Amino acid sequence: MSFSFFKASRPKTPSELAKTVKDSFNALDSITVAEVKALEKAMEEVEKNIVAMKVMLAGDGEVEPNPDQVAQLTLEVCNEDVIALFIHKLLILGWEARKNLVHCWSIMLKQKVDSTYCCVQYMENHLELLDFLVVCYDNKEIATHCGGMLRECIKLPSLAKYILESPSFGLFFKFVELPNFDVASDAFSTFKDLLTKHESAVSQYLTNNYSEFFEQYEKLLTSPNYVTRRQSLKLLSEFLLEPPNSLIMKRYIAEVSHLKVMMNLLKDSSKNIQISAFHIFKVIILSYL
Repeated sequence: MSFSFFKASRPKTPSELAKTVKDSFNALDSITVAEVKALEKAMEEVEKNIVAMKVMLAGDGEVEPNPDQVAQLTLEVCNEDVIALFIHKLLILGWEARKNLVHCWSIMLKQKVDSTYCCVQYMENHLELLDFLVVCYDNKEIATHCGGMLRECIKLPSLAKYILESPSFGLFFKFVELPNFDVASDAFSTFKDLLTKHESAVSQYLTNNYSEFFEQYEKLLTSPNYVTRRQSLKLLSEFLLEPPNSLIMKRYIAEVSHLKVMMNLLKDSSKNIQISAFHIFKVIILSYL
């Protein structure tokens, strides 16, 4: 005969888990920095709840996630306004908790609940969160985590279009040249996705903001930083030579100042930059034939 002195705790439902996650995040606000032990315990609770959420969404390696629970948790996270907490509290979390949270976000953003992508809808109703994620590139502690969340959002046309048209988009010209290499590289990855993922939105943006955009972009092409010059030149060929941007390209190559930039890049000390510049220069020459 076996005896059990401890009763196993009942697994939380998606609704209970969403509320528990929210409550544990909010509890952090009521604790002062001086209350070290209380703060540590509260952080442990937050991190434990994030892991529980990750297990419900992605499984634990042995048990596959239940699709109904995944959908219900996604819906409850939206209903409880937990997404805003994910983003605003990211800075105070530990590295592992941030990584788990970004993983959860990538799963929930793709979830369709009753014919609606509720996380996408939530972000469309709280567009200021996208601006906040962009600005977070100025904080190297959370820059790459916020970048990961942003790139998931950029996969959606409506969210990408908003960032392109937002004043915060202009900050990328600064972020891609930050002194921290990891942050600058991550920012460039996001910048690239914004300019290549949705051709029609990019074409419209370039048409409406032609002068301002290429004035800033020229600074990247002439940057003293080799990596910036090379990446920017390669990216220019990717989005400028796309069919939807044919009119933009003709306008670009018709300007003498842009032709001079390409000529100078053809003389760059780097062979890779010379080759990329020649690829664009060749298109310029052929367009005049």
